[in-house]
Amino acid sequence: MTLVPFDDRDGFIWYNGALIPWREAKFHVLTHALHYASAVFEGERAYNGQVFKLTEHSQRLIDSGKILGFDIPWTAEQIDQATRDTIAANGMTDCYVRPIAWRGAEQMGVAAQQTKIHLAIAVWAWPSYFSPEMRAKGIRLNLSPWKRPHPETAPTQSKAAGLYMIGTLSKHSAEGAGYTDSLMLDWRGYVAEATGANIFLVIDGKIHTPIPDCFLDGITRRTVIGLAKARGYEVIERRITLEEFANTQEVFLTGTAAEVTPVGEISSEAFDYRFTPGPVTAALIADYDKLVGRA
Repeated sequence: MTLVPFDDRDGFIWYNGALIPWREAKFHVLTHALHYASAVFEGERAYNGQVFKLTEHSQRLIDSGKILGFDIPWTAEQIDQATRDTIAANGMTDCYVRPIAWRGAEQMGVAAQQTKIHLAIAVWAWPSYFSPEMRAKGIRLNLSPWKRPHPETAPTQSKAAGLYMIGTLSKHSAEGAGYTDSLMLDWRGYVAEATGANIFLVIDGKIHTPIPDCFLDGITRRTVIGLAKARGYEVIERRITLEEFANTQEVFLTGTAAEVTPVGEISSEAFDYRFTPGPVTAALIADYDKLVGRA
């Protein structure tokens, strides 16, 4: 597969209020966000030209910025329109959308209250995060050596760039060992999520999922919970231990990139849990596809 660098592509990026050529969307090496992770972002998908839950994503971007101590100088409505303009300018209908807001280069140091807040929106073609073959049999997860932090040690309710460092480390570790992704526990040792997706367990016909008290309560997560309840499934949000996977029939992940993806294996040196994608997961995949306009 030929790698196409993200800084050398055709198209347009919305950058601080204007659409500019893709290759011109640059910032200085002494930008605060590059050194101190003072950036927030969103991951969105457009289906048939419409971004799923667009305004919820735009508002969460604004809210994430506030948690990091800065105000994005555009409203959710303006960000919505900028997103639509960017998709149209690039001639796309089905695509991935990446808005990102960050502190600029006016100050360099831990304190950065006088920095300008920038906003950019890029879109690109991106099919399913996991291949159809992986999704058919369920992806393989290892156990991450990193844990999701206590909410008093990090801004865990924001979609902040810095929180994804341990996700990248975990994902690289998993891929290096032949797995697809990594299961992350929280600081207490309870099940949290994968590196960029929420997790659900099906146990005796009921759906269980961790309480998002130290990781992001995903927009797709909330959507799938709603779909499950509409089908009459009981959804239980609670703390979940690793040992409970031994009595679990189905496991799946949810996220903008992952959508609804079955898990076929969770393994480490101490355990090897296997699952078969089943009827609950299949029903929710079908419902989600219908909701976003794919079915």
